Amino acid sequence: INESQKQQLESASYSSRYALGLFYEAGTRIDVPWAAQYITDNPCIRFISIDNKKRNIESPEIGPSVVVHTTVTFGSEHLDSDPAEVQQLILSHLERIVPSLPKPASIKCQKWRYSQVTKAVPSCLGQMILHTQPLLICGGDGFTCSNFDGCIDSAMSLAEAVKSHL
Repeated sequence: INESQKQQLESASYSSRYALGLFYEAGTRIDVPWAAQYITDNPCIRFISIDNKKRNIESPEIGPSVVVHTTVTFGSEHLDSDPAEVQQLILSHLERIVPSLPKPASIKCQKWRYSQVTKAVPSCLGQMILHTQPLLICGGDGFTCSNFDGCIDSAMSLAEAVKSHL
């Protein structure tokens, strides 16, 4: 890629956060009156979902799972922390928010160094052509914004770019 493209790509910025998955044995009941909840008053946790309930795929053969997303601030502050310590911190906050959660069969803590775009690649309308022979195009929400519409806008822009090179 040329220097201008490199500078444009490097100017994009992203938030960081953690996701925690709690997985339960079949037959476990998670007794909360909601499928997903956006949390506004916790310094660690931003979003909790009972994933199978949210997706409307509850089944007696498959255990439920809980997905927890942290706040951007928490993710940034703990970006280089020990994952086991971060997991314990998230679990301690989760226990205060949902004290009735049963003990999970397994837990997965995932760090997203690049979670959502906070500043998109400038001067690009959803994509950037890096090479024409062979055609190499990059796109995604890093070229628009981190929501469904941004992804669709980038996909449409990518399709048009490919179409114009056919």
